[in-house]
Amino acid sequence: MPNSANTKRLVIVESPAKAKTISGYLGPNYLVEASFGHVRDLPVGKKDMPDALKSKPWAYLGVDIDNDFTPVYIISADRRKQISRLKDLLKQASEVYLATDEDREGEAIAWHLLETLKPKVPVKRMVFHEITRPAIQAAVANPREINRSLVDAQEARRILDRLYGYDVSTVLWKKVQRGLSAGRVQSVATRIVVERERQRMKFRSAEYWDILAKLLPENDERTFNATLIAIDGDRVATGRDFDPETGKVRPNAGVIHLDETGARGLAARLEGQRFTVTRVEEKPYRRKPYPPFITSTLQQESARKLRISSAQTMRIAQRLYENGYITYMRTDSVNLSEAAIAAARQQIADLYGAGAVPAQPRRYTGKVKNAQEAHEAIRPAGDAFRTPGDVAKELSADELKLYELIWQRTIASQMNDAVGNSTSVRINAVTPAQESVDFGATGKTITDPGFLRAYVESTDDESAEADDAERRLPVLVKGQPLTEKGLTPTGHTTQPPPRYTEASLVKAMEELGIGRPSTYASIMETINNRGYVFKRGQALIPSFLAFAVIGLLEQHFPRLVDYDFTASMENVLDEIANGDGSAVNFLHPFYFGGDTGDEGSVPRQGGLQRMVTERLGEIDARGINSIPLFRDDAGRDIVVRVGRYGPYLQRTLPNPPEGEEGDRAPVPEGIAPDELTPEKVAELFVGGQGGERQLGEHPDTGNQIVVKAGRYGPYVVSGEKTSSLLSDQKPDELTLEQALQLLTLPRVVGKDAEGNEITASPGRYGPYIKRGTDTRSLADESQLFTLTVEEALQLLAAPKTRGQAAAKPPLREMGPDPATEKPMVIKDGRFGPYVTDGEFNASLRRGQAVDTLTVDEASEMLAEKRAKGPAPKKARPAAKKTAPEKKATAAKKTTTAAKKAAPAKKAAPKKATSSRKKAED
Repeated sequence: MPNSANTKRLVIVESPAKAKTISGYLGPNYLVEASFGHVRDLPVGKKDMPDALKSKPWAYLGVDIDNDFTPVYIISADRRKQISRLKDLLKQASEVYLATDEDREGEAIAWHLLETLKPKVPVKRMVFHEITRPAIQAAVANPREINRSLVDAQEARRILDRLYGYDVSTVLWKKVQRGLSAGRVQSVATRIVVERERQRMKFRSAEYWDILAKLLPENDERTFNATLIAIDGDRVATGRDFDPETGKVRPNAGVIHLDETGARGLAARLEGQRFTVTRVEEKPYRRKPYPPFITSTLQQESARKLRISSAQTMRIAQRLYENGYITYMRTDSVNLSEAAIAAARQQIADLYGAGAVPAQPRRYTGKVKNAQEAHEAIRPAGDAFRTPGDVAKELSADELKLYELIWQRTIASQMNDAVGNSTSVRINAVTPAQESVDFGATGKTITDPGFLRAYVESTDDESAEADDAERRLPVLVKGQPLTEKGLTPTGHTTQPPPRYTEASLVKAMEELGIGRPSTYASIMETINNRGYVFKRGQALIPSFLAFAVIGLLEQHFPRLVDYDFTASMENVLDEIANGDGSAVNFLHPFYFGGDTGDEGSVPRQGGLQRMVTERLGEIDARGINSIPLFRDDAGRDIVVRVGRYGPYLQRTLPNPPEGEEGDRAPVPEGIAPDELTPEKVAELFVGGQGGERQLGEHPDTGNQIVVKAGRYGPYVVSGEKTSSLLSDQKPDELTLEQALQLLTLPRVVGKDAEGNEITASPGRYGPYIKRGTDTRSLADESQLFTLTVEEALQLLAAPKTRGQAAAKPPLREMGPDPATEKPMVIKDGRFGPYVTDGEFNASLRRGQAVDTLTVDEASEMLAEKRAKGPAPKKARPAAKKTAPEKKATAAKKTTTAAKKAAPAKKAAPKKATSSRKKAED
């Protein structure tokens, strides 16, 4: 590395945190400064254009569409001061190193800096995928030129998104609602969520039954469960055999649909009959490790395991990267460098023993289209990995959790396969009526957990069995007789397709080839912030506004939200990035039309500009903003209309007379589209005209008492007094007496010794009492009317229990564990029921039921957990005092990897981004 006392080299990065870390590795002859992200961008609108260009017809776009789509760039107002500082520093520099991120966005920032600063000294492009001393020193020693193909691809994407975003958003403003936005990727992501909700709205549930048999082999004390699968050779229907839109068995399914009566009758006929093993199939079980993280899989797993959003994940990962803990976090490559593979294999040997390391290193090939395999997967930084225990005192709690996730996944990717055996058993019994009845059972045992010792991947289906779960069966052989120890008819109901979460939506987009690592988190934020989706827990629920927008695009611009078309645009941008395509050759036919693409493509339809202009007059705004639901029992059409002040229900007879609007009722805030069932709609209309029902006069005031449907649910009103109905009250069943009681709320319970008034009120999160600013929750709504002053004072004297829900009673008490004498109970947990003895927990496996789990089965499950030992405790950040030597988490041996001091962290300031700009993504 050059090192002259009279030489100053200016290194420009994006953020202050990154600058601080890198400056510590380069020494006093380098000036490291941040640009604070992008320094130039397209103007937000005509008002930001240079005066000489404001009169141009394309000024609103900020792109000269008449001259090869030349963009107009302006320096962002909040970057001007920093640009001045960089220019001052440039006067002291003999060379400039542009050290922005190595992806397209980083390459574009470097190019914009070059164009803005116009340095007269040599300029070099410095790239690295991790911020460690060796990586930074290698990057300085091996600079390159700016890659114009990457810059062209980013610029083409920016222009494409501006053309799509501004022109299509104008249609939404005129036909749906002002302030809305469309985007090349955001609209397609919204469509995916809307389509899933449409499936849920069409869904009709079906009930089906089977039988769970508890069976005991001869000369064995352990029972096992088997499930009914066939009668007289015909398969018994399961959930997949039903049409989700009719709730009926699919035509030609060739199955027996067993109802409750049939299941109970068959169980009665099987009681006391001889059961015999008719088939036993054993196969070796082998599970290969998961590849190391790429951006999408990191976002998916952090959502599942850590319950954080894509945006939160990327913010935390950005801090970890900038402070030298992980490699670059925007990548679609599953590659690991040779140094990383060597580091992982060494650490596996240190922590788990040499036997846990496979003979040959593992190398992965990604499934993502056009993945940039020259990049590397997300992994711990450096040529020797630090365990979570090594870095625990240097990281915040969130940073440590994400680092641990990345570390575990990387280590696991280089470990042995998990191996074991899987067993499939078929069992037969014959009823007195000579019905041949088949039962089935499956088992899985893991003889060597391999990589599962370090990491087990989660799934979006929380009821699915984990990869490390075992289902143990006794040793069985063909012809072996079994004793029936219980037959339990079991009912099941088919379920609608699950709603998308951020994790599963990112996965769906990735599978469709839509979006890229740098866009997933921003798209999730955009569709949330624009009101197209809202969250209920982890689930993404589309709003009726989203239904209207997607309906318009599907009907009038179907190609713009076509999945294949959107993916193909990503492929064209990849070609430009690889130097194999031209931005102008792509943008011109897309916007002005041409003979490229297949029949029905945007160019062959005349281009985006013509499509938007000519089709605007064809769009019926009222029709677009009407979402049909169903026809009720009275023959009235029920639709949701998207209005200026929110969605509302409208109920009309078919072909009503001109001017006849029918009944209206507001749609309560937070209700999901699939929850507007006929029963719920009837409740919202409150059984009468105009969505209200009169109960009578108030005895004190003479004002009418009316039940109405409101934006936040049904409520009663009398004069200026209103009150929401309680959770167990229905508007069409509410009595005058109940309404009068509701109108007493908020109720003055009494006063304390100092004369302060105590009131009881219903609230958004449940009933509560209040004294001044002090509040306490009530156990149930009935206390609103019965609570005494003494009881209120007792509640107020007790400490608050915010966030501490009352402990749930156990689902079942099983008695003492034969092995330990500890009491065993089954509880309902976050991921389903589990058995516990107060020290160890074991989740119930697929096929096991709360009511039928035996004491022996529960004891065996807990014994397996005890044999594995307690789960290792995760290291937590400690106070900055003298602390005992750190221990590695996720392993019981101390790592030999050298500990490196990490620089202090400093949060980078948020980049100001206009809402209009975000609308384009």
